[in-house]
Amino acid sequence: MRIAVLRGGRSAERDVSLRSGAQVEEALRKRGHDVTGIDLDLNTWDVLRDGNFACVFNALHGRLGEDGTVQGMLELLALPYTGSGVLASALCMDKARANAVMAGAGLHVPEFEELELKQGMSADTVERLVSHFGLPLVIKPVREGSTIGLTIARDADQVASGLVLAARYDRRVLVQRFAAGTEITVGVLATPDLQVLPTLEIVSDNPVYDYDAKYTAGKSHHIIPARIPEAARAAASEAAGRAFTVLGCSGMGRVDIIVDAGGTPWLLELNTVPGLTALSLLPDAARAAGIGFDDLCQRLVDHAIGRHQHHVGPPAE
Repeated sequence: MRIAVLRGGRSAERDVSLRSGAQVEEALRKRGHDVTGIDLDLNTWDVLRDGNFACVFNALHGRLGEDGTVQGMLELLALPYTGSGVLASALCMDKARANAVMAGAGLHVPEFEELELKQGMSADTVERLVSHFGLPLVIKPVREGSTIGLTIARDADQVASGLVLAARYDRRVLVQRFAAGTEITVGVLATPDLQVLPTLEIVSDNPVYDYDAKYTAGKSHHIIPARIPEAARAAASEAAGRAFTVLGCSGMGRVDIIVDAGGTPWLLELNTVPGLTALSLLPDAARAAGIGFDDLCQRLVDHAIGRHQHHVGPPAE
């Protein structure tokens, strides 16, 4: 098939997306497909419209690629594409609204508050946040990924500076109670049948599993299955599958979770286009389930085409 791989773009995760896209292109070429890599820009509409592509593999991370924007463009072009649709993509990129939906479904989400930072925060605001949520306190942009703009504030000064940092990326800032425990991630596939992948524990050489730890070889380690009790693994897997379903996702996703000492899974976020680089989490979890990276990419393409055919219906006689 002739397949376009969208990667790069203009988000803060551009470099990671380029690496994800390169991995996907290599995998699909191994499967014998005619693959064209496309760096998202103002010419992308024309290239996709005129390219006679059977499918678009979306390897874009962050804004304009993971937030429903590109998905809407592909719907208008009537092109099959991998991953979640417009609504689920937009919802999952918006951490505040996704958290509200998950909490409303009875899933465990650390208490949070959204602030709109049009101007700097006052000392009274910082004091109120510390008094209400305690320390440490998690601060991050509402609509970014890869821990970009994230601060785990351990004193009032770090709260103030963390708000400023997050506001550089988004005027909407999420402030959230810190969940202590084991950091795990759970991959989910739905191509179309739902498959929850093995739990993966993240061990970071950095104090926080940040952008540097995620994408620098040797700075983080993946342990499969996660070193938590079996009951906690089952609870985390069940919660990940429910989150994926209630948020309306399809194709693939990755749910980031903290499992506390009592075995409760606290859901942090769901990524609809998780990293697909050589160091990324979802491909490792898929391999642990017996799904090689080439096969993973092929399954996502096949699902995208099947979903599109079902959606548009058979051609007229």
